[in-house]
Amino acid sequence: MSKKSLWAILALVLVGATIAMSGCKPAEPELGSEENPIIWAFVPSGEMERVAAGAQAVADLLHEETGLYFETTVATEYAGVIEAMCSDPPEAHMGSLATFAYVLAADRGCAEAELVAVRYGSPTYNGQIIVRTDSGITSIADLAGKTFCRPDPLSTSGWIIPMLTMRAAGINPETDLAEVVDSGAHDAVVAAVYNGECDAGATYVDARSRIEEDYPDVMEQVVVIEITADIPNDGVQYVPSFPRELRDQINAALLKIAQTEEGQEALDVAYQWAGLELHDDSFYDPFRQVLQASGMSIEELIQE
Repeated sequence: MSKKSLWAILALVLVGATIAMSGCKPAEPELGSEENPIIWAFVPSGEMERVAAGAQAVADLLHEETGLYFETTVATEYAGVIEAMCSDPPEAHMGSLATFAYVLAADRGCAEAELVAVRYGSPTYNGQIIVRTDSGITSIADLAGKTFCRPDPLSTSGWIIPMLTMRAAGINPETDLAEVVDSGAHDAVVAAVYNGECDAGATYVDARSRIEEDYPDVMEQVVVIEITADIPNDGVQYVPSFPRELRDQINAALLKIAQTEEGQEALDVAYQWAGLELHDDSFYDPFRQVLQASGMSIEELIQE
């Protein structure tokens, strides 16, 4: 074989190898690595800067405990976290969804519960309807014709359960309230009621304490006229594709962190979590039964 033929064959081999290599996609970095961090999305339950600071502090502690890398984000509304977990591929691998938002995401096949928060020694909590002391409103019936503040239309304690409570008392929020205002967060609802921007509002119990530093007399000026039925707490959820091994590692680390002083402080800053318990999706079944008993579909509840 001549040198010319040999070089021609070698050139063809090199061209073929180049084409083959160009068709191969580089392997995606391992989930939880610095190049591919685990994205944890939080809902704006309170003032966003505070939630963001607490979330990042928890993520930093998780990194120290597991070696995994996390990226935290706080959505501007509850639906943002649901959409991030339901997108394909997911834009968030983990979420800390409020109860109704979680049930909605779970029904769409986008989220699976693993941990439930503990507050005041309980994995359940309540909503409350609040008014100014001088408003003249003393019962749900007095809300007719009034303006009403809520944190978000998907907030369980700040709208879904209070709305069902109002309906049960004969007040149809859609027709009987003068206006429903989205305040963006529970503490913002309290501040709006305190400042007279809304006649009444709904939050979790007891969101008033979150603004005591700025409004020292808030407990006297803003009073509770109704407490709702028990609601499962928010917690930590994962997209269904999230690896079981990583879930177990993160769950164990969060439970451990929640027992430390530094961890308790970070969890409290973010969401007033005093601790965490392992609970799967079945923990939310009694809440689903409350929704079913209302006779309203999830779609109708979202539209309220």
